[in-house]
Amino acid sequence: MENNRKAWLYLLPAFLFLGAFLVYPLIDVFLYSFEECYNFASQTYQGVGLYNYSYVLHDPYFLQAVKNTVLLVVITVPVSTGLALALSVGLSSIEKLRELFQTIYFLPYVTNTLAVGLVFMILFKKTPYTDGLINLLLHLFGGPTVDFIAGPYWAKMLVLCIYTVWVVMPFKVLILTSALASVNPMYYNAARVDGTPQWRVFTRITLPMISPTVFYLIITGFIGAFKAYSDAVALFGVDLNAAGMNTIVGYVYDMLYGNSGGYPSYASAAAILLFAIVLTITCINMLVSRKHVHYV
Repeated sequence: MENNRKAWLYLLPAFLFLGAFLVYPLIDVFLYSFEECYNFASQTYQGVGLYNYSYVLHDPYFLQAVKNTVLLVVITVPVSTGLALALSVGLSSIEKLRELFQTIYFLPYVTNTLAVGLVFMILFKKTPYTDGLINLLLHLFGGPTVDFIAGPYWAKMLVLCIYTVWVVMPFKVLILTSALASVNPMYYNAARVDGTPQWRVFTRITLPMISPTVFYLIITGFIGAFKAYSDAVALFGVDLNAAGMNTIVGYVYDMLYGNSGGYPSYASAAAILLFAIVLTITCINMLVSRKHVHYV
């Protein structure tokens, strides 16, 4: 009993912190989402109901933000995870200068997001003086020039996906490289004695052994992609609605502080919808993981 009391006492600061900065705000936002025409200044509202959700779900800006976010999630999560896995396997097979290559691949993760976005703008954006490095390469191979920053929707989404993959992949490479290093070499030695092909070693030994790590990266990748906002701002500026490249988090921010800001009830409803989407996808992934994730 005495040990239990000490344990709860040690956990009390964490519980207080989570309650003050996670549980209470979530409950507060949930209540705001039902209060119609809530006013911050007077702390008053005109009624309680589902009007805020109805407004948000019929708002074309929100629907566009959902479309952009879902496309970003569907494209970047599997692509970044697959590329990170391939790079990690390649790095694990290198004997010399492995730490140097790992450091090089990790550099984009510690670089400022807006700075990386500025570099991508220089690479892709057309200006009165140049069409950008990417367009110069396209022109070199006989392709047409494309305005990737202010041009067609598919071009802007392509740049945003490439940028997102570039930013998140170093972290995944670091985690997967550590997971690969933790696999017991005894399994590989046994497979080598049996003459097992490399692809079978990878699918039957490597993947099952690191499946908890891959699952963790997929879950956090989904959550991170659904929270995307600064990536789009770095590429297309703060007026994402005008560019047609807003995200759900960007919509929430705009409803609070943007040009159409001052509507905390709508922002709260959008935030709760985002929470419901992320929670649903996480639960689905948890169910799928029971068959495909192997904990040793």
